[in-house]
Amino acid sequence: MSDEKIPQSHPINYGQILALQGLRLPAITLKRLQTAGIYCQPAVSIEHQQLAGRYVLRGVESGGAVADLGAYCGFVDEDGRSISWLQRVDSIAVNGVHGIVISAGFVRLQMIRVQRTYDLLITRHFLANMEEGKRPQLDNSILFYGRRGTLEMDLSSKDAEFRGTVSPVFYSRGGEPASLPAQFQDAVLRITAAASCVGCRHCHLLRPSADVNSNVESEMGEALPQTWYG
Repeated sequence: MSDEKIPQSHPINYGQILALQGLRLPAITLKRLQTAGIYCQPAVSIEHQQLAGRYVLRGVESGGAVADLGAYCGFVDEDGRSISWLQRVDSIAVNGVHGIVISAGFVRLQMIRVQRTYDLLITRHFLANMEEGKRPQLDNSILFYGRRGTLEMDLSSKDAEFRGTVSPVFYSRGGEPASLPAQFQDAVLRITAAASCVGCRHCHLLRPSADVNSNVESEMGEALPQTWYG
């Protein structure tokens, strides 16, 4: 769950909770993830940089898979392009935390896989009401929410060679195909691969902080490296 809270001056609806905290999972799914040793942390928090005197957002890329279950959370920019991690996290355990991202804003992708059935949530997060000397608010919005999508392939084993090239198909309640936002197609391919990455030890969406594209600057004034696909 997120460290941030929704202001209590307005009624809280399910969409706001979903946008802020991520996919709401039943207790049986949470228990199964815990038993399988899959740690997926969708929380987004506001942090203060003392030296720079500014507020930023913090996200954690995390997750992985076992044969019949996967969960993953990662981050891209508003155009669906990879963003750099602040630090990569190595651990003895697998399917846990892989990287930390700090930014003024980003898009979060979260996916849950149960065998060949997928849930996908894409949300946008940025700092709002940034007045000098005051803590800003965290603005969250849902860009795409797909439930019970299907992909009739076993990407965790016999069809692993197709990871990164296929993604689930989602439908509306009326049976019509649900279209993903075009700019996030590539990111969805990568998070689909991540949700079937058994014993995952690396980032699938975040990339190293390399100065290979020094002529391109982010909104926070840092050099952006080339896209890395993990």
